[in-house]
Amino acid sequence: MSTQRQRVGTLFLHGTGDDYLAVPIRDDERLFQAVLELKETKAGPRPGKFRIKRDSTQEPRSPEEFVEFARGADRIRISEQTSREGRDELREMLAGYQLDARVVRTCRLCAAAGRYSPITEETAIETGREQICPDCAFIELERELSYAGGVTGAAEDRLKDLLLEVQDLERITNLLQGQLDPDLTKFDEISATTDEVDPVPVSSLDLHPELQGLLEGRFDDLLPVQSLAVENGLFEEQDQLVVSATATGKTLVGEMAGIDRVLKGEGKMLFLVPLVALANQKHEDFRDEYGDLVDVTLRVGASRVRDDGNRFDPGADVIVGTYEGIDHALRTGRDLGDIGTVVIDEVHTLKEDERGHRLDGLIARLKDYCEQRSQSRQRYGGAQWIYLSATVGNPEWLAQKLEARLIEFEERPIPIERHLTFADGAEKPRIENRLVKREFDRESSKGYQGQTIIFTNSRRRCHEISRKIEYNAAPYHAGLDYGRRKKVERMFADQELSAVVTTAALAAGVDFPASQVIFDSLAMGIEWLSVQEFHQMLGRAGRPDYHDRGTVYLLVEPDCAYHNSMEGTEDEVAFTLLKDEMEPVRTHYDESAAIEETLANVTVGGKRAKTLNDRMIGEIPTTHAIGKLLEYKFIDGLSPTPLGRAITRHFLAPDEAFKILDGIRKGEDPLDIVAEMELYDED
Repeated sequence: MSTQRQRVGTLFLHGTGDDYLAVPIRDDERLFQAVLELKETKAGPRPGKFRIKRDSTQEPRSPEEFVEFARGADRIRISEQTSREGRDELREMLAGYQLDARVVRTCRLCAAAGRYSPITEETAIETGREQICPDCAFIELERELSYAGGVTGAAEDRLKDLLLEVQDLERITNLLQGQLDPDLTKFDEISATTDEVDPVPVSSLDLHPELQGLLEGRFDDLLPVQSLAVENGLFEEQDQLVVSATATGKTLVGEMAGIDRVLKGEGKMLFLVPLVALANQKHEDFRDEYGDLVDVTLRVGASRVRDDGNRFDPGADVIVGTYEGIDHALRTGRDLGDIGTVVIDEVHTLKEDERGHRLDGLIARLKDYCEQRSQSRQRYGGAQWIYLSATVGNPEWLAQKLEARLIEFEERPIPIERHLTFADGAEKPRIENRLVKREFDRESSKGYQGQTIIFTNSRRRCHEISRKIEYNAAPYHAGLDYGRRKKVERMFADQELSAVVTTAALAAGVDFPASQVIFDSLAMGIEWLSVQEFHQMLGRAGRPDYHDRGTVYLLVEPDCAYHNSMEGTEDEVAFTLLKDEMEPVRTHYDESAAIEETLANVTVGGKRAKTLNDRMIGEIPTTHAIGKLLEYKFIDGLSPTPLGRAITRHFLAPDEAFKILDGIRKGEDPLDIVAEMELYDED
């Protein structure tokens, strides 16, 4: 079929120098590109040459074929980018054949490539020099992304969505260079929510008079989560799992129950946390709040090699400790006295690979301790258990496994804005400095300056970033001595610091009233954050008594991983963390963890070891674990051997025990062995 007989929908004309591109389009498909050359005649401009492009060649056709295409077109469009003289010349030529044409705004890049791409106010993308179509803008954006090292699909989709939204390519490319455009960095907002809960007046509580007086002097009504706990049997010895956001007052639930029972002579209180930094702070808090009513002691266990808990008084009314500190006391047969209340803070630690199985074992062993003591002492009725967490993906299941009543309160006292922007590792401190300064220069309606917690993945990086913050800032991690950490805590509380830069030490809940959280890295060490860890950390942003809102910034390095063992890249992880549901809290056991906890249960419970294993949250292959313990000569029957007792005393996994034994047999210095294994590392 000859070309002149083909009907077309649109004939697109675009000036290129002295000539014109002619592009016939049918059903949104380009039939071909041609070069049209006009010549001046007595009747005015007319087609002089008409050449169809074929790859790198041009095929001459009769100028009359162009006229046939023009007559057969439903519409003729001339690009706005064609010069005014060129537009006039084309219109005059077409008028000679009684044809009309309309000038339209088109994408110059498309037009130069022979594509018809009309643009409107709704579709045009500003580049700083001109407006182009979305398709060409996407191509330009992809070119910029390749210069930045490339991003993964989710990040690219996010940037393309933003590009269509703001219609400004330069603003998007500036975002890739670390510029903080809040309209673009804002990912979403977690709204403030309020559940309707009738507050319980403090005056209505039937507490020990000294505690009652103390609380009535502090406030009139309990907060909603505290009221729910009271209404659900907190003071009737009901075990509870309290799940509520950071800063909603859940810690006081455990404090009220525990201190009340202490003062009424119903057993001492254990308040247990996962980290030494948290235990130190909680110990100070208890002494400040309740030191006139009760004796408070600290049990952290300085290391797995020796017991430096010289401040520990097992006869104290309140024992604040780490999980391992109390577990060490159980594993070594220490008498903890009559325990009336056990508060397990950060109970979601149960899902962590390293700490999870130890917390699971501790709960089982501590319950066994209380039960055995109750059977041997007529006046001791056992302990009440209060479990606390801000982040549990499966609260009903966990409450059932813990044999506790679920108290779930989903209120978010103030809104949190979540922002995401892109920057490489060297650029991040500059951006962090700007964010910290901007936040510290603000004052909330409550009269407080904005302060920032920056989370990063190494102690070295903590110091590096804090040095680059212009306003007063400080590193904070478990490698600092106790006095230094306490000084940082005091200075932050007194608003003498604009920011603290920390590793995981703050993630679990050291009480810094920050309005802003910045993620310098989405990793802790060489592991990506879990969704639960991420929510726990971002929950530190914003306190209702101090701030009007919380702000969270994720600084994401495209195509970055911090160790070759890490799957995925930081930009991929960012969108997973922002979009995914919270992971369920379950304790998983590999062979090493099963052997370690079974050995601890044999050491503590002897013949009750299987019963202890069975009551744990995670499923342990007890028969297999016992077989391995016998094979390794860690137990003899259902009693630990001296070697087994030493291993469980120091929380050693089997491979660590064998490494130490092998080193000793080779005559290596024990201190060198210990140093290599980093047994003194409190992180």
